[in-house]
Amino acid sequence: MDWSDEGIVLSVRPLGESGAILEALTRAHGRHLGLVRGGASRKLKPILQPGNTLHLHWRARLSEHLGSFTPELSRARAGELMERRESLAGLNAFAAIAGAAMPEREAHANVFEAAAVLLDAMLGDGLDHWGALYVRWEAGLLEALGFGLDLSQCAATGVTADLAFVSPRSGRAVSHEGAGDYRGRLLTLPAFLLGSQNIVTRADIAAGMRLTGHFLLDRVLVPHGREMPAARIRLEDMAGSESRTS
Repeated sequence: MDWSDEGIVLSVRPLGESGAILEALTRAHGRHLGLVRGGASRKLKPILQPGNTLHLHWRARLSEHLGSFTPELSRARAGELMERRESLAGLNAFAAIAGAAMPEREAHANVFEAAAVLLDAMLGDGLDHWGALYVRWEAGLLEALGFGLDLSQCAATGVTADLAFVSPRSGRAVSHEGAGDYRGRLLTLPAFLLGSQNIVTRADIAAGMRLTGHFLLDRVLVPHGREMPAARIRLEDMAGSESRTS
């Protein structure tokens, strides 16, 4: 059994004196693990860094085996991402969520493609620049896993305008009018998720992260006995704390 694919490094852990277990988000084979022989060597260790895109060749005797990866660097990002506090926090949150939420070996090409766009955006400006992209990536992940948000119309009134909240139970949008006295129990819906907002603030990003985080935890992580990764909590706290001081 063997295949070749592009993969974004999510994590690496040592195995023995010179080997490593690589966890990668691949385009056509989903989140996939494999042994990299010599992964701790001076030659391979620098490329096996979270955020880098690798060309991977996987081989195993049987498809259910761990198998081994032969990696080649395709797109280097790790060094630059780690130079900035916010981009490092974003990288860590992305890798932690992808590792915790995505089923192993279940292909989601759209999630991979969006992740590559997100990581490239992190190379530029700070959270103000790519925070909305991060929220959209998590919303797309929810959609891919079968838990997409329904933002097409108000769950209470059926109107398609003035949507401002999301029900934490159904994942459906709610308008200002439809919210009524229950708005305190609803999640804020940032307008950028509706495609109707040109300027995105830190408060919008923080609200978006609370929204997608709620459903990732409730629909994806908790049912599998997992908690919200600490790296994801730190990124949301970063967006929320700075939005309160701005």
